[in-house]
Amino acid sequence: MAQAAFAPEPAPQHTEPSFDVLGWHDEPWTAQLALDLLPETNGPKVEVLSGSVIVTPHAGYDHQDAELDLAYHLKQAARRAKLWLYLETNVVSGEDLFIPDIVILDAPGGGRTTMDIGHAVLLGEIVSPGNRRKDIIDRPREYASAGVPFFLRVDLRNRVPTIALYELIEGEYRPVAAAAAGTRFVMREPFEFSIDPGDLLGEEAAPTEPVRESTDEEA
Repeated sequence: MAQAAFAPEPAPQHTEPSFDVLGWHDEPWTAQLALDLLPETNGPKVEVLSGSVIVTPHAGYDHQDAELDLAYHLKQAARRAKLWLYLETNVVSGEDLFIPDIVILDAPGGGRTTMDIGHAVLLGEIVSPGNRRKDIIDRPREYASAGVPFFLRVDLRNRVPTIALYELIEGEYRPVAAAAAGTRFVMREPFEFSIDPGDLLGEEAAPTEPVRESTDEEA
């Protein structure tokens, strides 16, 4: 009696966006695939670089504090220059999908899920302790390759904020303005803006007290 030919198990059928697809999709990822197959999330960042999906959790409280305060002040200055600022939004560059901390565009993104990186006037990253290489080396290089005119970096190391602005010149980012807490950061392009980097952080949290186990006498 002939044996039935072996049939491999079919890949799970896609019904609705789910992170489960990361467990079985073994082809190179693209920005469009990620947008089609993965769910929208307000939790971890989900980006695509060189065919791979990169998932990173939200950064710490200092990062969130600085991001919100900087965006509040930057947005007002950007609108006066007829530019549009967004936080952690989808930016598509070819097959890659980036979610920069700060996104300043030359066109509004209302009603859109993504914007092409060609609309980016300035992209900004707030350096996270666990992703220093990405924020300081990798992302600036990728944004420069895509032709983004300006890159803004905020570093919160040792809770002493610094801000640096770089302009794309001959294919590379070159510093044009920088300042640390207690001094004034001033930029003229792509619009006028100034701030003391020290204003980006709030009060430091109190030390965490160790949990004390109760004794039999206290119970």
